[in-house]
Amino acid sequence: MLSIFLRSLIFNILFYVVLVFWVLVGIPTYAMPRWGILNIARFWARSSIWLMRVICNTRVEYRGLDKIPKGPLLVAAKHQSIWETFALLQFFEEPLYILKRELKWIPFFGWYLAKADMIGVNRGAGGRTLLEMARAAHDEVQRGRQLIIFPEGTRRPVGAEPRYKYGVGQIYVDCEVRCLPVALNSGLFWPRRAFMRYPGTIVVEFLDPLPPGLSRDDFLAQVSSAIETATDRIVRDGREEQARLFGRPLPADQPSSV
Repeated sequence: MLSIFLRSLIFNILFYVVLVFWVLVGIPTYAMPRWGILNIARFWARSSIWLMRVICNTRVEYRGLDKIPKGPLLVAAKHQSIWETFALLQFFEEPLYILKRELKWIPFFGWYLAKADMIGVNRGAGGRTLLEMARAAHDEVQRGRQLIIFPEGTRRPVGAEPRYKYGVGQIYVDCEVRCLPVALNSGLFWPRRAFMRYPGTIVVEFLDPLPPGLSRDDFLAQVSSAIETATDRIVRDGREEQARLFGRPLPADQPSSV
């Protein structure tokens, strides 16, 4: 266990060192079109994934890459970890996120979010927030961008009861484009709110796209069923891998005593 702790410590330090490096390297992109900062973000994602593999022995397997459509798209992903917030963007030409507007106020990092035209929302505005968010999402997606959303709204522990947000269905209806469901098991290896990074294989599975035109309720039923069914399967496989490595599966959201 000590070696895993030390590897986690080294990775966590280098993760932020690499982030600062790319923030500095990306300064010239302030004077460039949006593609400049998006490319920097992709380099950051790939270098962080590489670091995790080299230091923590955490590999990544991507499945269903051939199912990713071109053009405007809604991407609905399971959310278990910080990992997928940066890992997924590398597969899309014009990735788009919805985030708290306060994040755009952070020096440098927040300015990059603004430069990349991410959608900032005021969470304290009540029902008006959903209307503004849906309108902004529609406008950006219709320009050909790929909106990456997490239907549960926040990171959820591995195995927790799913809680899909009603507003996600409204965004789907308003955007009028296909939706690509994404299942994953990242929380087994990069648990939320935890220091440890565990060895093993993060699996990301891109599922069959859902067509536009479904009702809000039908969409929520179909997207949740697709994501949860696939996630249960790959989480089960991940726990079996952990059992082979450690003698038993590791707790998803807390350090192990192994």
